[in-house]
Amino acid sequence: KEERIVVLETENAVLHLKLAEYQGLAGRSTKEVLQLHAAHGQQMKLQKSSVVTQVQGAIKKRLKQDLKSLHSFALELSKDFQRQSKTCLYQVLAAVHGIQLQNEAMRMFQIKVFDLEQSLQEVTERYEKEKQKRKALHNSLVELRGNIRVHCRIRPLLPFDDAAGHSVSQDRQRNFSEKVAYAADDETVLVKCSRPGHASVNKTFQFERVYNDLESQDAVFADVAPLLTSLLDGYNVCIMAYGQTGSGKTYTMLGPQLEGNLAFSTEEESELGIIPRATQEVFRLISEKPPGSYWVEVSVVEVYNNEIFDLLAKDSYGKVFGVKRDVVTTREGKSDVPLLTHETVENASEFLHLVNKGLQLRVTHPTLVHAHSSRSHLVVTLTITTVVFGEHFGTLWEDEQTSQRLNKEASCTFPQKMRDNKSTSSSRPSSPVQLEATEKMKQVKTRLQLVDLAGSECVGMSGVTGAALRETSFINRSLSALADVLGAIAEQRAHIPYRNSKLTHLLQDSVGGDAKLLVMLCISPGQKYLTESMQSLGFGTRARQVQRGQVKKKNFPLPSKAK
Repeated sequence: KEERIVVLETENAVLHLKLAEYQGLAGRSTKEVLQLHAAHGQQMKLQKSSVVTQVQGAIKKRLKQDLKSLHSFALELSKDFQRQSKTCLYQVLAAVHGIQLQNEAMRMFQIKVFDLEQSLQEVTERYEKEKQKRKALHNSLVELRGNIRVHCRIRPLLPFDDAAGHSVSQDRQRNFSEKVAYAADDETVLVKCSRPGHASVNKTFQFERVYNDLESQDAVFADVAPLLTSLLDGYNVCIMAYGQTGSGKTYTMLGPQLEGNLAFSTEEESELGIIPRATQEVFRLISEKPPGSYWVEVSVVEVYNNEIFDLLAKDSYGKVFGVKRDVVTTREGKSDVPLLTHETVENASEFLHLVNKGLQLRVTHPTLVHAHSSRSHLVVTLTITTVVFGEHFGTLWEDEQTSQRLNKEASCTFPQKMRDNKSTSSSRPSSPVQLEATEKMKQVKTRLQLVDLAGSECVGMSGVTGAALRETSFINRSLSALADVLGAIAEQRAHIPYRNSKLTHLLQDSVGGDAKLLVMLCISPGQKYLTESMQSLGFGTRARQVQRGQVKKKNFPLPSKAK
């Protein structure tokens, strides 16, 4: 063990020596490493400084190149901008020049338009003047020929124009409500006629005046009013409404009717019909004449089932009820209704009151076509007696022989119209009782007949039965008789069948040429009533062709009579 220790100590000493040797080597190596590191750092610094210099040089070179290219590009851009600005300037100048030319052209056009507008206005004024002259000449021609004036009014589509009450298909029902009658202008009616499997055909009808579905009661009466002046000039006037049931005849003649009552409302003046408006116009014209020179009497009759009923007749208690009357022909060939009630009225209110009383007795019956269908013809007559004194006598009548010859005719024509009116005649200054003392007083009577005809109807369409069917038969027969009378007059036959119907017999004087006659056709615009509308338009066309000769003026004197 000791030997081993000695050996180990020896080895340990040797190892210490080697350690010391190695430590010395390590120290020297460390120094060398530090030196090498320092040298390497210096070398790296040198390398870095050279790279930066190179990079900077490259950057400067590239920047110079970019600046040169940018400068050249800017020069080119500036040159291009100058070229484009010059081009735009030229274009702006050209546009301004073009606008100036256009403005000049516009001014020229405006001058031309102004000239054309003035020319158009002048032509329009000349056209209106020529139109008025043509109407005046046409009216004069109508006066000379005795033609019947025919106006046509197209009512608007109404709720009952659908196919209610008829078992038809949906397509057929839509066709029923289709509008086929139009007012092409103020003198032409255009009707589109179509049948299944056939091409549509347009038919036109010409009349003196045509009213579309938007024209008011004022427009209708404006064309009727000039006729009323003829009353005070010594002419008889008759205005009648013709058309199928539900076409607007009663509305045109009277105005809107009150619900559940045949009387018409006077509250809405704009809706009043021809009859109340005509009365107001007549009394307005009379108010412009000397007081006491005119007085007015009114009668209201209806033709029901070919019988004439006096709607102003009163019983012993003063109650109004319809009394059957008869129409006769006098020796002079004039129609007259003996015992017909004539009430004296002093203003339009009294007249409307009497007419409303009479209307309450008028026969109506609801049908599938119209809920308040009139079943009778209504004839309202205003008799205007003109009083002419001796100093004015020579201005109206030319010779005494003519006056004496026509004196008898007048006394037969109006035998019952000067009857005593117990409640009104004694206290009125215009009564002939107070004028009786004037021996030189003369009288002339003219009549205004306002006729609301019952509507023609198709039995299959209206669905009437029993008594209403009988009424329909009489209505259609009387209207057919009216058409026959007009046809006979147009053909200038020797015999005119006035007595075929009480209606034509009653209207004999008016239809036969003793009055200025205006027929107001009323038609429905819907496809459902196309057949009836065509029949009405055909009636109006035939009526226009009737030449009755010049209407006679009432220029005969009558001796004064007490009422």
